[in-house]
Amino acid sequence: MRIASTRLASIVALATTTVVGVALTSTSSEAARTGPTTDIQILSFNDFHGNLEPPTGSSGRVVVGHHLDPVTGMPVDDTVDAGGVEYLATHLYQARRGHPASFTVAAGDIIGASPLLSAAFHDEPTIQAMNALKLDATAVGNHEFDEGYKELQRMANGGCLSDGKDGANNQNSCPSNKFQGADFNYLAANVFYAGTNKTILPAYAIKTYQGAKIAFIGMTLQDTPNIVTKSGVAGLDFRSEVETANALVPTLRAKGVNAIIVLIHQGATPTLEQWQDTNGTTYPVNPTYTWACDGGTFDKTLDGSSPILSIAENLDPAIDMVISGHTHQPYVCNVPDPAGQQRLVTSASSFGRLFTETELTYDHRTNDIVRASVKGSNMIVTRDVAPAPRETRILDKYRALVAPIANKVLGQITEDVGRSGTDVNAGGEQQLGDLIADAQLADPSVVGSFGPPTIAFMNPGGIRADLTYASSAKGEGDGVVTYEEAFTVQPFNNYLVSLDLTGAQIKSLLVQQWTDKNAAAPKILQVSDGFSYSYTGTTLGEVTLNGTPLDDAATYRIVTNNFLADGGDGFPAFTTGTNKYIGGLDIDAFANYLEAHSPYTPPAMDRITKLG
Repeated sequence: MRIASTRLASIVALATTTVVGVALTSTSSEAARTGPTTDIQILSFNDFHGNLEPPTGSSGRVVVGHHLDPVTGMPVDDTVDAGGVEYLATHLYQARRGHPASFTVAAGDIIGASPLLSAAFHDEPTIQAMNALKLDATAVGNHEFDEGYKELQRMANGGCLSDGKDGANNQNSCPSNKFQGADFNYLAANVFYAGTNKTILPAYAIKTYQGAKIAFIGMTLQDTPNIVTKSGVAGLDFRSEVETANALVPTLRAKGVNAIIVLIHQGATPTLEQWQDTNGTTYPVNPTYTWACDGGTFDKTLDGSSPILSIAENLDPAIDMVISGHTHQPYVCNVPDPAGQQRLVTSASSFGRLFTETELTYDHRTNDIVRASVKGSNMIVTRDVAPAPRETRILDKYRALVAPIANKVLGQITEDVGRSGTDVNAGGEQQLGDLIADAQLADPSVVGSFGPPTIAFMNPGGIRADLTYASSAKGEGDGVVTYEEAFTVQPFNNYLVSLDLTGAQIKSLLVQQWTDKNAAAPKILQVSDGFSYSYTGTTLGEVTLNGTPLDDAATYRIVTNNFLADGGDGFPAFTTGTNKYIGGLDIDAFANYLEAHSPYTPPAMDRITKLG
């Protein structure tokens, strides 16, 4: 067990049938307090996803306002560039000044779906960067399970993988021959070994300052098994977020802890902002980072179906604050608890672009947080501050190690190939989705004894970034696509799987895009050239392959990634397939296709059509 912060005393407990506590000492003396209350600062962020370097494109911008385009007369977002761990660390250091009682925590997905600089080393660089910026504790998120729960435990506890001198699949553990793991507490209160009451990691951490005790309960969303690769969570039980947290309240009170904060990897989605121009005309626009609940009403600015709302509304009133994530959205809202008291619920977007600063008062007479004192705001991680030297040293080390892989040129594109705006049609078809699906279909590694696939399916959530025509700051040149840029698009190292589905099964699969688990938030699968379909609302229209209607009784060979093949993202129809054959990595298929089709120009988006 490592000390999460040398400036704060801590207690960490495992949620097992026998609760174990470990007391840690602090170099900041527990000096006698000067009054009945203590001012405490909480700094928080979420969904960092290994973005050590400043993220690019829309992933590296924060919306701060709007203006009318003088040509089109339509509203345009005003943005600022944000993010990068060197700048995040500096902003956190600056925010802590004048706050001797300060805790830095996170709400999951610190690692996973990471850019190459972190992923090439199994996300060890990100753990080291989090140690350097003095993270105290984080909940686990779904992406912490991308490489399996045992790998997550290695992230927490340290140790090296044996993946060869040069690494397997362009990944290399412990290039310096050691990895010490996290100095902070990884928390997983609702993740149990199946059939037991033992969590895979500590359920909570208790942090103290001058007698003030605050417990942080960390949880991922209960639905994690549906959105990660099945093998990564085999043998685990993911339990109710509300029931888990509420059950821990009496445990913490028995330890003399009344101040409780939940770190949870589940979140909300703001509705569109209704922005008025100078003439008083109202337009629906992308919300600014401060818009959600700025007027004090969460029910008008957050989508009412957001999962965090029902969780927050049912968490025990003894819980004083909820720090959330998963949806990559910014909000600082007060949501009533079951007793009708306002309770702060926050999220700081993603990729280290924002952090939330919350100030509160701890009352030593009640050993609790004064609920009315809790005030929070999201702060932009601007890039106009000096980069933190400790972070720069970490980045420089891994930049040198990854350069031979990262800088390999795969080919060229003639324009942006993206997944939003004009790069998406009304049916949800993406230019970048077309490219990836075509690459999977063309990959020879999936052609086994059952024959070549004729249809490819790609989940939109697995497409993590755009391919932009403009050169990056590294100067590879306009239109040039490097391996690092391709990996940023597809960072999961999923395996491709070919299998047989009947025409009827494929149609069931397509309907699952907007029904059952996807009813609230449809997921439009990206499909390969030659396969097309239409739909109206939730009704599937004509489905064809090379212009011929799909035959319900006929068998078709399809290819997808292992995540979808296991029924991930709410697509159980994939699991009904037969004659499964495991191919190579999706990133290799993508890279090979780009090399073979350079320069690449995206074709017309005519595969998915929404009618009406």
